[in-house]
Amino acid sequence: MAPAVRVAIGEAFGFEPGTNVENKIAAGLRKLGVEYVFDTTWAADLTIMEEAAELQERLEKHLAGDKDVKLPILTSCCPAWVKFIEQNYGDMLDVPSSAKSPMQMFATVAKDLWGREHGLERDQITSVAIMPCIAKKYEASRPEFSRGLNYDVDYVITTAELVKIFKDSGIDLSTIEDEPIDQVLGEYTGAGVIFGRTGGVIEAATRTAVEKMTGKRVDNIEFEQLRGWDSFRACELEVGDLKLRIGITYGLKEAGKMLDKIKEGEEFFHAIEIMACTYGCVGGGGQPKARKRNEVLQQRAEGLNSIDRSLPIRRSYENPAVLAIYDKYLDHPLSHKAHELLHTKYFVKVKKNK
Repeated sequence: MAPAVRVAIGEAFGFEPGTNVENKIAAGLRKLGVEYVFDTTWAADLTIMEEAAELQERLEKHLAGDKDVKLPILTSCCPAWVKFIEQNYGDMLDVPSSAKSPMQMFATVAKDLWGREHGLERDQITSVAIMPCIAKKYEASRPEFSRGLNYDVDYVITTAELVKIFKDSGIDLSTIEDEPIDQVLGEYTGAGVIFGRTGGVIEAATRTAVEKMTGKRVDNIEFEQLRGWDSFRACELEVGDLKLRIGITYGLKEAGKMLDKIKEGEEFFHAIEIMACTYGCVGGGGQPKARKRNEVLQQRAEGLNSIDRSLPIRRSYENPAVLAIYDKYLDHPLSHKAHELLHTKYFVKVKKNK
């Protein structure tokens, strides 16, 4: 399940928006017959390891005077945004991070690494992703995320669809006993969980990139300058002698405006987070509908911030489960093995006439 799911699904069962019901979701899924309940948030940490390494690599080349380095680096975990840039800005496809989204990284690891450890072939594993996002269904169907006819993600269920499945099956999250998520691919950090709200992906990436670049531990990793609710935000973050200029936007109209300004030389950023949905994934099209929309979405986002603050580990590069995957299979971020499993390519796409 994705980070944003756990702080929204409870609303359909009487919980306040922002309440973390991840262990009730795990219990409900097992009642439906699911054998393993894993957490995509673990893969968000894995995504940050690759994305932060890309950011660091590009920044170091930029500081060394490389005029050809591609900046800004753009986040790449929102499938609606990826489709938008492929359809509208085909000349900028070398700018986004090549890191797969957490959903796709997780499925690759589950089928190709975890499955191998358990003596299972890819076609013996059915991977079901629970997402706040309708566009994740499209992402899962992209041919680059398959081995022949076997896709990395077999099915995508939205939060709202899971509500219906639970209710049709007589499963009430308000009365069910908590059960833990399977920890083999479930341990996550605070950086991973804030992926679900606007500014969270770039904040998670900078928590790792800043400390890796400077070699210094940052006392306060809640970068307030990256937080807020406006659909377009520009801010600066000091990284040693460099003032890192960061853009954050949600809504594809705003994204288009930002990219146009960059192409025309009116704006310069080192990194940009772009999400299609209001306030990020907490406002995804697959989430439960809310009457007081902005208020509820902010409560969901604050719920993720609360989880972040409550966790003992809040930096992706300190996640022991992620480090174990690198040690055992991937060597290090951006290695050849990591590129083979965890990275993707983008393609110019033509809009279909309606």
